[in-house]
Amino acid sequence: MEETKRVKVTRTTNESDIVIQIERGARDPAAKKLLRTPLPFFNHMLEHVAWRGQMNLTIDVSLDHFDLVHLVTEDVGIAFGRAVKEYMDRFQADGLVGYGSAYGTIDEALTRAVISLESRAYLDFEKGCVILPERMEGMHSEDLVAFFEGFVQGAQCTLHLDLLKGRESHGHHIWESCFRAFGMALYEALSERPWRKDMTAGVAGNIRYQVESN
Repeated sequence: MEETKRVKVTRTTNESDIVIQIERGARDPAAKKLLRTPLPFFNHMLEHVAWRGQMNLTIDVSLDHFDLVHLVTEDVGIAFGRAVKEYMDRFQADGLVGYGSAYGTIDEALTRAVISLESRAYLDFEKGCVILPERMEGMHSEDLVAFFEGFVQGAQCTLHLDLLKGRESHGHHIWESCFRAFGMALYEALSERPWRKDMTAGVAGNIRYQVESN
């Protein structure tokens, strides 16, 4: 029987309460219903991450009076990233790979994602010649980018997303390819390999700080 591993993170601010749970093990048939943000298109993108990342992903968002799309996507990204970091910290010794790469595609759209979970927060979102529509399904494209900006902050990871192919008239597909690639790269990064037991993603090992103050 496949072992189930999970972490749960709650992020609370004066603007929102966000609960994120990552569970890796047997697939929950009701997983689609576990993504509860107020943004249907964003839920659809997160579904791609869960599906391609082979995880049961629970996301609950409660807002105060700051009902802002940008706030939702960025804060969910931060909380999700923190959950991934907690997962790495908790199960790293079991042989988590810590890095991954993947190509995501749907029809004419193609995206490459590369991730490394080694406490270095950096996002490179490269559109190349691909033109993203300003709005897609009631959301601004910049709000979807904000999710990845938040994720690298929360996960303290390096993430490269390269949009390789796509048509402006099919913006939905561009975003699907992006989130699919991200989910598959994340799946690889959180996978276990016996050879990697007690190892870290980078050769520098775990980072330790000694702080003194008066």
